[in-house]
Amino acid sequence: MPEHSKILQDLHLVLKAPPPWTLQGEGILLFFKFKKEWVEEQGHLPAHLKGKFKGGLGYVMLVDYQKSPVGPYHEVLIIPGKFRKTRRQAITKIYVDSEASTQNGRNNWGIPKITLPISWKKEKGKDIITIYSGKEEVFHTEITHGGLAFPVSTTLLPIRLCQTLNKVKYYTKPYGNGWGKLAKIKRLDLDPDFFPDIRGISPLFAIKVNPFTIHFPEATYGDEHI
Repeated sequence: MPEHSKILQDLHLVLKAPPPWTLQGEGILLFFKFKKEWVEEQGHLPAHLKGKFKGGLGYVMLVDYQKSPVGPYHEVLIIPGKFRKTRRQAITKIYVDSEASTQNGRNNWGIPKITLPISWKKEKGKDIITIYSGKEEVFHTEITHGGLAFPVSTTLLPIRLCQTLNKVKYYTKPYGNGWGKLAKIKRLDLDPDFFPDIRGISPLFAIKVNPFTIHFPEATYGDEHI
């Protein structure tokens, strides 16, 4: 890479991209009903969420953002369900392959993003997603999809996040819509040290959404005692 290009890339990595964000791309949504014991023991909960799980739908999301304020990137995350008396959702583990996304996700919404390489291969009717730590595959899945397309919207399944970072609570309600097709997990391998071990837990249903648009508004804030 030419030196001036490397400098521009480094500047891009630390570039602040304040909210609101509008992102476009495609993704896969896996819907679960996780048991409380599993969430407490294997949900990769931070200390401030221990003992505060309140049930609700859980989500695993695999996303190919093709347009965003920090450029294209991939993302894999889990929302085990709802927490605290407010019954807001929380992302407990999330990987992206963009340091710019990690820095801005943490600063803007308190989302605990971690940067690791993510490979996303697309075949007809199938997506193959792999996360790497060094040369090791720590997450690998193959998901098929097809059938008639139908509208998908957060109006039916709203996301109301409360993320805590550095003792500050970030409240965010992203919203979006797109077109979905039914999907199915054909293969799933992972390292439980890197991602909650959902192997052996069948999703209630799965959807491939393509295309979609999602909006992340500016967060509101509160201290750790709210």
